[in-house]
Amino acid sequence: MEKESLLNYIYRFFDIIVLLFIVFDFGFDFEENYNSPHVIGLMVLSLGLLAFNAFKFFVYKYKSNKKVALVNFIILIGIFTSSAIVTYFNRDFSWHYILQQIKPIFEGGLIFYFLLRLMVLVRHIYDIYFNPAIVFVGSFLILALSGAFLLMLPSATTNGITFTNALFTSTSAVCVTGLTVVDTATDFTFVGQSIILALFQLGGIGILTFTSFFAFFFRGSSSFKESLNTRDFIAHDGLKDVFRAALNVVIFTLGVEIVGALFIYSSIIGNDAIEDKVFFSIFHGVSAFCNAGFSIFSSGLYDESIRFHYYFQWIIMTLVIFGGLGHNIVFNFYQYIKTYVLEFFDKTRIHKDIRIITLNTRIVIYTTIILLISGFIFLFISEYNNTLLIHDTFFGKITNAAFNSVTPRTAGFNVIDFAEMTVPSLLFVIFLMWIGASPASTGGGVKTSTFALATLNIFAVASGKSRIQLLGRRISSESTSRAFAILCISLIVIGISIMALLIFEPEGTPVLTVVFECFSAYSTVGLSLNFTPTLTNPSKYVLIATMFIGRIGMLNLMIGLLRQMNHQFYEYPKENILIN
Repeated sequence: MEKESLLNYIYRFFDIIVLLFIVFDFGFDFEENYNSPHVIGLMVLSLGLLAFNAFKFFVYKYKSNKKVALVNFIILIGIFTSSAIVTYFNRDFSWHYILQQIKPIFEGGLIFYFLLRLMVLVRHIYDIYFNPAIVFVGSFLILALSGAFLLMLPSATTNGITFTNALFTSTSAVCVTGLTVVDTATDFTFVGQSIILALFQLGGIGILTFTSFFAFFFRGSSSFKESLNTRDFIAHDGLKDVFRAALNVVIFTLGVEIVGALFIYSSIIGNDAIEDKVFFSIFHGVSAFCNAGFSIFSSGLYDESIRFHYYFQWIIMTLVIFGGLGHNIVFNFYQYIKTYVLEFFDKTRIHKDIRIITLNTRIVIYTTIILLISGFIFLFISEYNNTLLIHDTFFGKITNAAFNSVTPRTAGFNVIDFAEMTVPSLLFVIFLMWIGASPASTGGGVKTSTFALATLNIFAVASGKSRIQLLGRRISSESTSRAFAILCISLIVIGISIMALLIFEPEGTPVLTVVFECFSAYSTVGLSLNFTPTLTNPSKYVLIATMFIGRIGMLNLMIGLLRQMNHQFYEYPKENILIN
């Protein structure tokens, strides 16, 4: 045990060295003549890691630790093998040229190696600290702060960035909001945009889900504490197969994003205004599925080169809807289709009269369809003689109205200038932003099921019923109480942020603009009336807090803090309160 503890300390020392090399490599720009010795340093570091992991594999006694060392060893072997192949095909060139060719291989390999080590560290932290809600909140906080410091690296921006703006951008990315105080297209370099991409990918799917994925990959099993943490984050029922569920979430997310990126690439292949089409496709594919709303166009999807590209817009809408529904809904439908197909082709199978599509799935689907259709009809009518006039074809008007109905559901992409919208349209968009996406999805807002339960409860109370009954099921009182608590907390937080912005901003700032911005921040939407870039520093911190609370959920934080204190084994007499 003492030998393994010593090896773990050496392991962490190597992790710090790798981190410093990565920051040193990507965070600072150097002259061309410095690159060759720098690549040699990367090779020496990789060789040291290779030898250490090989030694660790033979020394460690526990099977799980051996597996981690073996995976690390294979990664490093892959780095050297790939470099050797590149060297062989470029053997006729100078060593300086060869080193420049293999440099990206070592950089990418070491970044992947460090990410694996980081996931192991995070997993170790939330294995020790047992409070799922606090761990959930803490992971987002650490990720946002780390992202802010990374965005302040010299090579991440074109002209530098203040800590406030870096923190705002990082929080907006981690909370998959999309509000920006600087121009993502011009103020950030390729490195900075890649950091933002990584932040909203981790923020959208959740760093704990990624950690769970790698933990299951390494171990094939999980502890009770790990299962509780992961179950709460991915909204999985029970503790059985929690890590397999996390594995499915990661595979499903990456799979949809890859397919989406391929479709985006096929739609823009003839667009000469987009230089790096591969990165553009990946960036917007991930941003759309994660409902992040970030774009590498200065004017978003309202850019002239893409504004009337309706095929591209339908791809984005599809990704947004899939991301906003959540993996639970998609997996539930997959289970239903799988069962139906198996029973159809295998007549010997005994049909089980069990409801596969859950009540939660039905509520989410019905509410989503109602909101999308009602939003499309309302915006098509209210904007027909306004923002839709720039579209010559009827299909273009339909696409634009449909996009404007989808994007307030926490996506945040814009194919119009929302500042030009009519007041009724803006109010309806605020309503859509407030509801947001569905539970256990990449989106924010109070969630579709929360709004549906609150609405159903109103009709139940008006009908004199003591409980909500729907589709042959009775909804628990705990779910109803939680729904109303979420609605109240959201309005309280948004109200406070509105008042704070009106205090910090100059007198005469339009109230509707402030309201729109605060609802957009809390619901992690990212739509703006061109107000965010003009904010004062105190207002930026208000919106940072609003975005963060909206993403993690104040109720989750309160439950994490107060649940352990609430050990009451007694009950007071009941008394009714007059409510009119």
